[in-house]
Amino acid sequence: MGARRQKHLVLILAREFASNLATPTMITDERGYLVFFNEAAEEVFGRSYAEVGEMPYDDWTSRFEPRSIDTDEPVPLEHRPTGIALNEQRPAHERMRYTSIEGVARENAVTAFPLFAHHDELVGTVTIFWRE
Repeated sequence: MGARRQKHLVLILAREFASNLATPTMITDERGYLVFFNEAAEEVFGRSYAEVGEMPYDDWTSRFEPRSIDTDEPVPLEHRPTGIALNEQRPAHERMRYTSIEGVARENAVTAFPLFAHHDELVGTVTIFWRE
């Protein structure tokens, strides 16, 4: 098993902030690794963070099958709010359909924004799922 990476202070503070929100919120690091989601997001994911744990972007996004509400087609990474926040380092918002681990499809408005330690140092993203 590989050595555990130390988290940047900005990610630690984002996790603390998210853990106190009643709005479903997810945190990724600069690589796109899922590093935390709060208790409110358990409904979106169908499991607790303790059950899911950290995982690479491709692993967690394939489990939750992000799809277009209009066409029901898979949404490519470059069009997902979290992917835009990671790759283009800007906020993004979109309505999407996610399937929980238990197979329950839910529609949410999704907003993601990049987290910076300095103006040119991306350390991760915050993604918020708005219930409609």
